Amino acid sequence: MDFQVVVLAGGFSKSLVPLVSKDVPKALLPVANRPVLSYVLEHFEENNLKDFIVVVEGESAALLVGGWISNAYVDRLHVEVAAVPEDVGTAGALRAIDRHLTAKDILVVSGDLISDIPPGAVAAAHRRHDAAVTAMLCSTPISGPSESGSSGGKDKAKKPARHNIIGLDPTKQFLLHVAAGAEVEKDIRVQKSILRAVGQMEIRADLMDAHMYAFKRTVLQEVLNKKETFLSLRRDVLPYLVRSQLRSELSQTGVVAEENGNSKGVSDSTIMLSQLLTNASTQSFHELYALGPDGSALSPRKTHKCCVHIASKSNYCVRLNSIQAFSDINRDVIGDASHLSGYSFSPQNNIIHPTAELGSKTTVGPHCMLGEGSQMGDKCSVKKSVIGRHCRIGSNVKVVNSVIMDHVTIGDGCSIQGSVVCSNVQLQERVVLRDCQVGAGYVVSSGSEHKGESLAKKEKQ
Repeated sequence: MDFQVVVLAGGFSKSLVPLVSKDVPKALLPVANRPVLSYVLEHFEENNLKDFIVVVEGESAALLVGGWISNAYVDRLHVEVAAVPEDVGTAGALRAIDRHLTAKDILVVSGDLISDIPPGAVAAAHRRHDAAVTAMLCSTPISGPSESGSSGGKDKAKKPARHNIIGLDPTKQFLLHVAAGAEVEKDIRVQKSILRAVGQMEIRADLMDAHMYAFKRTVLQEVLNKKETFLSLRRDVLPYLVRSQLRSELSQTGVVAEENGNSKGVSDSTIMLSQLLTNASTQSFHELYALGPDGSALSPRKTHKCCVHIASKSNYCVRLNSIQAFSDINRDVIGDASHLSGYSFSPQNNIIHPTAELGSKTTVGPHCMLGEGSQMGDKCSVKKSVIGRHCRIGSNVKVVNSVIMDHVTIGDGCSIQGSVVCSNVQLQERVVLRDCQVGAGYVVSSGSEHKGESLAKKEKQ
């Protein structure tokens, strides 16, 4: 595939504090003891894509990511690491590397996507329809707290997650409407021009924008250059292309003007969902719309196509964009989605590194991982958890539904449930953690109990 591949790897994501730190940007967060970015790069490598531009927010994060890539993939992949300013957003990141984009089509993927969906399926749909953009959609993942239950009172105030609202044509190949985030809570309005053309629209709330897009480069660059306020591919660029697809003159006479919608009442360009038409069309709505009023092709209109590839429900497709997702993905990759891990599992359905040491009467259950050089004392129990490299774990320690990163010291009699413990943490004797996150290098004093807390050292500015 002669696509340029751009991986948007983020930086020091605020939503993942205290898991990220000045030494561990988001791209290097461990999933089953491998940096999350490795899953994207190696998935594409398996699909014969070995040339990447990895975009990282912030110079210091870019240095860390670049150092890891050059060690891990020397002579295997060709990766150019580009540093962009922090907080520029996904559209801003692409705008910042504009001069590096030279291929006819650009494949853009989030560096936090763990998926087994072949990128070639997206590329093929894009080329088949000569689309301006093709978005990969997958089933919305079911995320949940660990078996230990919800954590503390502050969680009770959380609002339910907002989903995307997606409008598809009857063939489920074309994207007719997309709303994300806060827009989902408003009245949904759909352009009459699209409804007249398509005749019928299927509204879906069970699909997630997976942050893998194929773009026609000329269209993408034109939108980014003309719409300088656009920050997000998902919230700005994709909805704009969808709205303008039936009257687009992109790459012809410049970006078209935004539609003149009247936000109070139903304007001529919008219609309420309750008024959707129901007569099904047979041809692609782009083909119908390009014809004249009498069905002739005398006055074709300039259009561009926004397409989708909808993954099978059997595919795995989750983004590591929250602390809950970090825990879910680590559990999945050593559990039901173990084919993504790249590891060989033992007959007991777990992964215990040959150099790890277990004390007497210590059990490591199925769907668990124990990293290189780690040592566990006597009478310990590990269930559905990942333990990193070179950890020192005392006796009578229980670890359930948790992620323990590298070089962690855990004293005798500790109990850790539904928690994430970052690298170089020291848990003194008899510590109890339930639904907590402990930042890198933190010391938890002996005998203390914590529930639903985030424990971290204050980083120097």
